[in-house]
Amino acid sequence: MTVSLYASDLPEMILKREYPESFDSKEGGLTEHCFHLDNALGKGFYKETYFEGVHIGYGDISLAKNTLIHFKSELETVEMHFTLSGRTAAHSKNESEKISFESQQHNIIYVNGMEGNMEWSEKELKVFEVNLSPFFFRKYLPEDSQHFRQFKKAMDKGFSSLLCPSHNLINLQMHEVIREMIHCERKGAFKKMFLEAKVIELLLLQMEQLSASDQQPAGLKKTDIEKIYAVRELILTNLTQPCSLIELSHKVGTNEFLLKKGFKALFGTTVFGFWNDAKMEEARKMLLHQEMKINEVSDAIGYKNPQHFSAAFKRKFGVVPSSLIK
Repeated sequence: MTVSLYASDLPEMILKREYPESFDSKEGGLTEHCFHLDNALGKGFYKETYFEGVHIGYGDISLAKNTLIHFKSELETVEMHFTLSGRTAAHSKNESEKISFESQQHNIIYVNGMEGNMEWSEKELKVFEVNLSPFFFRKYLPEDSQHFRQFKKAMDKGFSSLLCPSHNLINLQMHEVIREMIHCERKGAFKKMFLEAKVIELLLLQMEQLSASDQQPAGLKKTDIEKIYAVRELILTNLTQPCSLIELSHKVGTNEFLLKKGFKALFGTTVFGFWNDAKMEEARKMLLHQEMKINEVSDAIGYKNPQHFSAAFKRKFGVVPSSLIK
C-alpha cells in the first residue's frame, strides 16, 4: 500500500511511503519513523507509529505560506482525524465536496483509495490521526445509531464517508488521551499495548460524542470557542505563572463571565479546576520520570508549601506523592 505527497512548486516529492497490508509490522511488533520537513513550504515533522491494524501519525508544521499538496493513497482505512491547530481541506478527484477541518475539530472518515489535493492554511498546523484497518474498526462499530448504520453501509460498498455529517469539537478527555499517546515513553511490546489501549479509548470518546451529534454549545459563537481554547493553551504553557480570570480574559479578548461559562460548557470543569488538574498531572510525570524530591516538584509547579501540594496530589490521584518515588 503506497501513500505519496508532493507540491506542484517543489521539484522533490515530500513523502512516499510503502505500508504492509493492514499495517502489519515485523514479527508482530511496532514500527516507528520520524520525517522532517525543512524547505520552501516550511519547517516541521511528522511522526508515525504502526502495528497490526493501526497507524498513528502526528504532524507539527510551521508553514511559510498557504500550501496546496497533491496526494495519492492506496489505503483502505478508517481515519480518526483531529486537527489540533490550523486549517485543512481535502478534495478527492472522485468526490464533489471538500472535507474541511477547522482548528479543534474531529471526525471519523472511511476512504478506499484516494487521489486529490489537500490545502494547508494558517501558519501553525498540528494534526493527529489514527488510521485503522477496516477489520480492526469493525470490531468496535456498534449498530445502535443511524450514523453507525449508514457508515457501515458505506464501508460495505467501498464508498468514502464521514461518520457524522458535521465535525465535532475535540473535548478535554480527547486532548488528554492524544497527549498521552504523543508523549508515550514506553518501548517495544509495552508501548504497543499502551497505544492500542489508548486508540480504543480515543475511539470510544469519538463515537460517544459523534453518535450524540453534539454541535457547538448553545450561546457560544465560533470566535468565543476559539478564545476559550486559547485560554486553555495559555494555561498549559504557563502552568506556574499566576493569572486571574480577568487577566486571562483580557489576554484573549473576551470577558470574565463568558470565559467562566464557556470553559465549563466546553471542558466540563472550571478554569482553575482544569489548571489544578494540569499541575497535578505535570507533577505526576516529574515524580515518575525525573529524579526530583517532593519539595522540588512542589516548588516547580508553583506550590510554596509541600504539605499543601501533597494534600492536593492525594485528592487528585488518591495516593501521596511519596508512593510514586522509586
